[in-house]
Amino acid sequence: MATTRTPRTQTRTQTRTQAPDASRRSERSRRAILDASMELVGEVGYNKLTIEAIAARAGVGKQTIYRWWPSKAAVLLDAFTSVVEDPEYQDGIPDTGDVATDLKNVLRATVDEFNDAAFEAPYRALAVAGAADAELSRQFVERLTEPGIALYKKRLQAAQKAGEISPDIDLRVAVDMILSPFAQRWLMRSGELSYEFTDTLVDLVLNGLRPRS
Repeated sequence: MATTRTPRTQTRTQTRTQAPDASRRSERSRRAILDASMELVGEVGYNKLTIEAIAARAGVGKQTIYRWWPSKAAVLLDAFTSVVEDPEYQDGIPDTGDVATDLKNVLRATVDEFNDAAFEAPYRALAVAGAADAELSRQFVERLTEPGIALYKKRLQAAQKAGEISPDIDLRVAVDMILSPFAQRWLMRSGELSYEFTDTLVDLVLNGLRPRS
C-alpha cells in the first residue's frame, strides 16, 4: 500500500509544482507578445506589423499568438489597454478647487503623451484600424475612450456641485466639447498639439459652461 500511494502523492506534488510554473511561463509569453507588438508598431507602423514579426520578437510561435488573439489588432488593443490600465493612469483628474487649472494640467499631460511616439504610434494604429473594423472600434471605445470620458465627467460633476459650471449642462456633451477638438487635431494632423492650444480650448469651453447671472 505504501509503495502504491507514494508515486501518486509524488505525482500530485509535481502537478502542484508544475502548474504555477506553466502559468508563469504563459504569463511571460503573453507579456512578451504584448511588449513586442507595442515596440514593433512604433518601429514599422501598423500596416507593416505582422503576427510573424510579433512572434519572432517575442520569441514564441505564431500559433501561440493565434491561440490567444484572432488578429494583430486584437493583440495591439490588449497591449495598449494594459498600459492605460496601469494605476498611474487611473488616478483620475485632480480636484484643486479650480476646474480650469485642473483641466489644463491634465490636457497638458495628454499633449505630452500624444507627442511621444511610443504612446502615439499604437494609439493611432488602433484608431485607424477601428475605422475599418466595427468590432475593433466598439472595443476601442469601450476599453479606452469611455473610461477616459468618465474621468472628465466626474471632474465636471464636482465643478458643477461647486457652482463653477451651470447646473443644467449636459456633462457628456461638455466632455465632448473639450476632447473632440483635441482628437480631431491629432487624428487629422491639422495643427500642433501644444499647451497653448489646450489652454485656449479649456478657456473657450468653460466660458460657455459657466453659470449665467
